Amino acid sequence: MPSRKYILKVCLLGDGAVGKTSLVHRFVYDAFDDKYIMSFGTKVSKKTVELGDTHADLLMWDILGQKTHESLHSAYYRGAAGALVVCDFTRRPTLDSLSSWVSGFRSVVGEMPVILLANKSDLQKTFSPEDVRVLASTLGAEFLETSAKTGQNVEEAFSRLTARMLEVGK
Repeated sequence: MPSRKYILKVCLLGDGAVGKTSLVHRFVYDAFDDKYIMSFGTKVSKKTVELGDTHADLLMWDILGQKTHESLHSAYYRGAAGALVVCDFTRRPTLDSLSSWVSGFRSVVGEMPVILLANKSDLQKTFSPEDVRVLASTLGAEFLETSAKTGQNVEEAFSRLTARMLEVGK
């Protein structure tokens, strides 16, 4: 049976400095850089994920997290097959804003798969994983704890999202 190939657009969403760029960098290059570089607009990275006989080219749109640029966000969401929506375990307000990121995304693309990521799990937490789990449940999303620094669950996050996007596409 021939392998199947897909091109899937993925959005990384969340407030500024939650680690979206670091998560993409860890996933694509298996590396971590602790120098903060603010994303302007959006940065697109590509990596192929193999699930069985299926090859999916993920086009990862790392979208700026500043709310002052909210009017641009919907244009970036168009055509996306799913999203990783990221908060920072060290800053509670980043968890509180996840609902608005998810609703803004789904208002453009519909009920596409979303996975909530609580990043920086290697640092002192200001809220519990259960807080994220409850929110994920209300949003109809999955949840993973991640650390771009250690690599914890980074591959898993992208693999799981890829599998969900392919299920929707069938």
